[in-house]
Amino acid sequence: MKKEDLPNILPVFPLSNFIIFPKTTVPLNIFEPRYIQMVNACMKSNRLIGMVQPKKTGELKNPDLHEVGCAGKIISFNETEDGRYIIILNGICRFKINEEIKNDNLYRECEVKYDDYFNDLKDLDEEIKFSDLKLIFHNLKGLFKKQGYDINWKEIEKQSLDQTINTLSMASPFSLEENKYYLKVKI
Repeated sequence: MKKEDLPNILPVFPLSNFIIFPKTTVPLNIFEPRYIQMVNACMKSNRLIGMVQPKKTGELKNPDLHEVGCAGKIISFNETEDGRYIIILNGICRFKINEEIKNDNLYRECEVKYDDYFNDLKDLDEEIKFSDLKLIFHNLKGLFKKQGYDINWKEIEKQSLDQTINTLSMASPFSLEENKYYLKVKI
């Protein structure tokens, strides 16, 4: 995706304890009417949704939002017999929220800017190769095993370094604050 294709107004999905990073894919089970409405609108336009962490302040149904999130593109869409949507999002680019836009929709929209994160759109040359990270992955395997995670390491090895780091960061048992920090400063 090119930077000029990124919209300035983005529907946002505040979801606690959930983070998407650029160049990663995640499944979502959509069942609330406001998010079904959001997905319907997105499927008719650019299929982009902004995933952002809600703060613990504000109203229960309308919490305050952290300032940095990640735009994801719906790359797979399925509707279940009971009316839910199962979608797969592909992380595209981080964004910073300028302000929330008032609208008549059930879902929220924000004016966003991507200026600080355009590197997310580039395929950067990797100076470090997967083989150079053998010790780190050995230690991660032990950590994930202790946490009860079953990671397909053969598939991880097929990814680019950037995809691997993002995927493992999303799967890691980091606290919300640690993941938010990574989302802001990711190289």
